[in-house]
Amino acid sequence: MAVVQGRKKIGILVPCPGRVDFVFGLPQILHVLFEHASGYALFRIKEFEEIGLLQPEVEESVKDLSRFRSVVQLAAFSPFKSGTNALDNMNSISEGLVHEDLHLFLETNVPKSSKKQKSLLGVGDQKLAGVISETLSVSCQHSGVIPEIFRGIRTHFHHLVKGLTELSAGKAQLGLGHSYSRAKVKFNVNRSDNMIIQSISLLDQLDKDINTFSMRIREWYSYHFPELVKIVGDNYTYARVAKFIKDRKSLTDESVEGLEEIVMDSGKAQAILNASRSSMGMDISGLDLINIERFATRVIALAEYRKGLFEYLKDKMHSIAPNLSTLIGEQVGARLISHAGSLTNLAKYPASTVQILGAEKALFRALKTRGNTPKYGLIFHSTFIGRAGAKNKGRISRYLANKCSIASRIDCFADYPTSVFGEYLKEQVEDRLKFYESGEAPKKNLDVMKQAVEEATVIQVKLAKKERKRKKKEKRKADKLNESCENGEVTMEAETTIEMEEAEEPPVKKAKKKKKKKSKEVEDD
Repeated sequence: MAVVQGRKKIGILVPCPGRVDFVFGLPQILHVLFEHASGYALFRIKEFEEIGLLQPEVEESVKDLSRFRSVVQLAAFSPFKSGTNALDNMNSISEGLVHEDLHLFLETNVPKSSKKQKSLLGVGDQKLAGVISETLSVSCQHSGVIPEIFRGIRTHFHHLVKGLTELSAGKAQLGLGHSYSRAKVKFNVNRSDNMIIQSISLLDQLDKDINTFSMRIREWYSYHFPELVKIVGDNYTYARVAKFIKDRKSLTDESVEGLEEIVMDSGKAQAILNASRSSMGMDISGLDLINIERFATRVIALAEYRKGLFEYLKDKMHSIAPNLSTLIGEQVGARLISHAGSLTNLAKYPASTVQILGAEKALFRALKTRGNTPKYGLIFHSTFIGRAGAKNKGRISRYLANKCSIASRIDCFADYPTSVFGEYLKEQVEDRLKFYESGEAPKKNLDVMKQAVEEATVIQVKLAKKERKRKKKEKRKADKLNESCENGEVTMEAETTIEMEEAEEPPVKKAKKKKKKKSKEVEDD
């Protein structure tokens, strides 16, 4: 639609979002910024009027290189200096920031708008387009025909830039992709939480599997020795006893000592021996016993691995979320983190969400049927709720969820996390339980938190000193390695000598301290 002032046409209003070739009489020059693994490229769009009018034809011309070259022309190309420089630029782009290299490239090559002609820059990312327009005062566009032009440039990039082949472009993309993903995994804030999430999931799976396998052993071995099920109730102990006994007819008075070590009860060991002599079970072949023994060995190994995994989970929880694990326990705390997705997500949740975390189905069912909403989810497995009375379970769960939310936020955002706050929060929950039972007034939250802050500050100062010492030690080691390097290559001999020197340092320091003490004693005498 034309804009007319009197009898003179002064411009064109364009309803199509892709066509911005004339706005109120000002012709426009369109450039497109393309970020590649090898460098920054700036393309000028030669036939922008036709492109704006016929966007479907642009889609067809993208497939054909000869037709696409008539539309796009390379205006400037700035290769990255090194792989590190490329990674630095890509990190800035992914965060929506203008790197110094990009700023210099655009400032040098993008023509500035004038009274006669307006300059427009096509950018692939909306966030980056906004930042460029603010910092460089360049009009940016990211919609309309721009995505189609980007698709064509991405397809034919190695043909449009001289000296760049498809193989070299692929190698640059692969190298930058590996570096970028490695850096993201390395600096992932949730990387430690992943260990907790995986270990608690594996722990739950192992519990199910061990339970299923133990029931299989009971059924299998009960054909031969059915009385053993009533005597030995624990699954792990039953598997060990079945592996020890094998054929019940081979049990003698001498076998009682071995059974006592497994069962840890002389009465049970004697009862097993007496039951084996008067058992109603059928005889079993040697091949069947071998298979039962092998299966029992596997179950025992799984149960022992489960114990080791639980110890690993406890250590991880005490190092990553010490306050949460001190307050509610390692297993329940790990389940909360796993259900939330990460410790950061759990810290973002309000206390009301933490309270019903794990009871989503019951909540939506209650909302749908207009019934009573659930009072607790995963925190039900905490000992506090089990110890509370029937009337106070909802109240204590709400209070406990509040403290869990505080503990998770401290663990998530503290520089040097300690278990001090968790211990004080646990005391508060204990006092609240006493208040519900006996009416004894608990301490004020402000007073408790003041004490916790004072104690935590002292511990954090000590941890900060240790961290500084560790960093100095690492710096000394790095300096020694640099000194012993030749032509930028570190030899194994240099590393071993430095490690030996560091290993010898503490005894030398002790000897010096002893000498100083002796000299002082002599002076005093």
